[in-house]
Amino acid sequence: MIRKLIPFLLVILISSAISTAQTLPKPLTSRELVALVYELPKHPERRDEVVLEIRNRGIGFPLTEGMRSLVATKSGSDPLLRRTLEEAERRRVNPAASARPPDAEAQELLDRTRAATLAAAASMPDFIVKQLIKRSYAFGTTSNWIPQDNLTIAVGFRANAGEEYKVLAVNGMPLSQEATQKRDYSKDVAPGATSSGVEYISAVADVFKPESKTVFNFADTDVVLGRRTLVFEYQIEQPLSNLNLRADAATATVGSRGRVWIDRETNRVLRFEQVATDIPSGFPITAASTLIDYDWVTIGENKFLLPIHSEVLLTRVDSRMSRQSRNEIRFRAYQKFGAELKVIDEIDEKDFPPDKPEKP
Repeated sequence: MIRKLIPFLLVILISSAISTAQTLPKPLTSRELVALVYELPKHPERRDEVVLEIRNRGIGFPLTEGMRSLVATKSGSDPLLRRTLEEAERRRVNPAASARPPDAEAQELLDRTRAATLAAAASMPDFIVKQLIKRSYAFGTTSNWIPQDNLTIAVGFRANAGEEYKVLAVNGMPLSQEATQKRDYSKDVAPGATSSGVEYISAVADVFKPESKTVFNFADTDVVLGRRTLVFEYQIEQPLSNLNLRADAATATVGSRGRVWIDRETNRVLRFEQVATDIPSGFPITAASTLIDYDWVTIGENKFLLPIHSEVLLTRVDSRMSRQSRNEIRFRAYQKFGAELKVIDEIDEKDFPPDKPEKP
């Protein structure tokens, strides 16, 4: 009886394996990927479709520098597409290490991260840090960035008072001693994009607060700062959002969407993306986004997860002219609150490598 069952079981196993292989989508070929990205210059709105196709199917070929350059050229160096492609390459080379976990496991990580993030936000120390800001702008929506200026700013954070800013230098030249700490430093520098609040604790914590009713969707895996992460997309509706945009005297509360990259071992957010949505019609700012990278820094004798790099992008329309602004921000010299940042140094260009034109 057993001998009769063995061939029957083998047939079932082989049939099951064939059925599974047939249901799994075949990885993208290089020709298929090239065809997809060649559509992007004419149809940039299809970017998300291309990202989803890469996530679902992966790639079946080695990712060469030539292919990276081609994708960057055709997509306008889109960061999401670049990261998705790099993760697909890691998954091709090492499927086990980059395997997508079950949805239940991803949800458990998200729940642990919510608790850890809200607890950390409630126990942040008072500190000061130096911001090195490189501002640039572009006309229209060309992203052809023109350098504007370099700012050195001292930022003080207190849990009971929030953040205060003091401009230390502009293009390496110290400001007068009369400069004081304030909530808004825009009047101390030339007109251009400024930001406050989002670089630190509040923005990430707001995403995880129950009252925000944030909708999360598990999107992908990725590697940030050498750490294995899960990527979640999120969305907050405008009535429940705490994201505010300011243009001169006008302000607007807008919705937000974006992504969070969560360390699978520490349950903490290592990268945070926030994109403004539901911007009122006629408001001067028509687009706004922020990307923040976090790492562990030492303040006193303890380590805290705080920003090390941020990029803020704004698009503004004035007198029927559209203009983009980009602020690249590096965070240096975290210290306990009460110290004074007296060292005035120019921004090190090593911190901000020059933009290199992508070659197909």
